[in-house]
Amino acid sequence: MHIRRDVKVGLSITAAVVWVGAVTLLIAHEPDPGAASPTELRDRLAAALTGHDADAFADLVDYPGSGGDDFAKEYVSVLAGRGVHGVRVELGPDAGAPTQATISGALGDGKPFSYPLTVTSDDGRWTVAFTPPLP
Repeated sequence: MHIRRDVKVGLSITAAVVWVGAVTLLIAHEPDPGAASPTELRDRLAAALTGHDADAFADLVDYPGSGGDDFAKEYVSVLAGRGVHGVRVELGPDAGAPTQATISGALGDGKPFSYPLTVTSDDGRWTVAFTPPLP
C-alpha cells in the first residue's frame, strides 16, 4: 500500500514541477510590449486602429499600472462606434526617432479627424502614450 501512495505522491510532485516549469517558460518567451522600430509601430498602430483590434492596440500602448487591456478595449470600442476608418499614422518630427504620432482618418459620417499621441521608447521597444510629451 505504501508503494502505491508513494508513486501517487511522486507523480503529483512531478506534475506540479512540470506545470510550474511550463508556465515559467511561457512567461519568459512572451514578447515585450511595443514595436521593434518606429516603422513597425506606425504600421501596427494603423492596422490596430483601422481593424478595431483591441488586443493589437493594447500591445502598443504605454499605459501606467494595470488596466491597459481594459483601456484598449474601451478606446477601440469608441472608434468602432464612431465608424472610424481609413486610419493613417504619421511619426514626427523625426521618423527615425519620433516623439509624436499623429493619428488621422475619417469618421463614419465622412468627417476627418486628427489627434497627436506621444511616442515612447524603452529598451528598444516603441509604444504610444496618452500623456503630453515632456520638454
